[in-house]
This record gives sequence, C-alpha cells and structure tokens, in this order.
Amino acid sequence: MDFRIFVVAAIAGALGGCATVTRGTTDQITVNSTPPEAEARTSLGHACPATPCTWEVSRKAEFTVSFSKPGYEDMQIPVATRIAGAGAAGFAGNVLIGGLVGMGVDAATGSTLEHYPSPVLATLVPLRKSGATGRSDRRRGAASHRREVDRPRPKEEPPVT
Repeated sequence: MDFRIFVVAAIAGALGGCATVTRGTTDQITVNSTPPEAEARTSLGHACPATPCTWEVSRKAEFTVSFSKPGYEDMQIPVATRIAGAGAAGFAGNVLIGGLVGMGVDAATGSTLEHYPSPVLATLVPLRKSGATGRSDRRRGAASHRREVDRPRPKEEPPVT
C-alpha cells in the first residue's frame, strides 16, 4: 500500500507544474531604442553596450531598464509581470494532471507570468541647449521638470507714453 502512494506522489511530482513544463521559468526580453545603439542596463545587472539586444530573465523578476546615449536624455522604463494567457491555461491544467503539487510549482517558479512591456522600446529625446550659456539641459526620465530659476524670463518692455 505504501508503494502505491509513493508511485502516485512521484507521478504527480513529475507531471506537476504544467506551466513550468510548457513555458519554462525564464523569458527572453528584447530591448531596443530609437535611435539605435544606446547603452542599456537593467536593475538586475544585465548590460548591453548597444541596442538592440536580448536577455534571458526569470519570469517572476520585475526590473527597470535604463537607456543612455551621448547627446540624448537618459530614460528608464520599468518592466513588470502579469499572468499570461498561456500561463493561466497551464496553471489550470494542474487541476487535471498536476494537482496541488503542480500549482505550487507553477506559483513558486513564476512560470505563469509574462513581462510587459515586451519588447522594451525606448524613444530617446535629444538634449536641448539652454539659453546663452550653451550648457546642455540634462534631465533624467520623463518626469523631470526645469527648475523655476532655469526658465527664460520675458524681456521687460519700456512703458508706452
């Protein structure tokens, strides 16, 4: 009797994690930029000297991709995870085959997840020259704003008599 339980548990373990078996635990993430050949780095430690490039990333990892190129503003794009349609189908397949063991494996490995945005596309903005000094106005990301002291002031006009 104990042997049968062992065999059933072994089969359930082998078949467990339908999404893990069909989708795997990693995802291929492609990054690209306009203009091309920007340097790209992730908060996970991946690096690429010139876009486009592709990295293999754990399906359950969320991260940020930073882009930089001389003459352009730096840009950061967050990459999140969500449940994929194919991942949900594989997870549901555990009800028929893998049972609770398969569901646990899929949840632990993140195999039901996908990254978005995927591919990661960055449109870099050229740096603008500021005022009479000719210095570059380097802003980081889309949420940056010029400080009030950096704003050009309107010229004062003489009073009309």
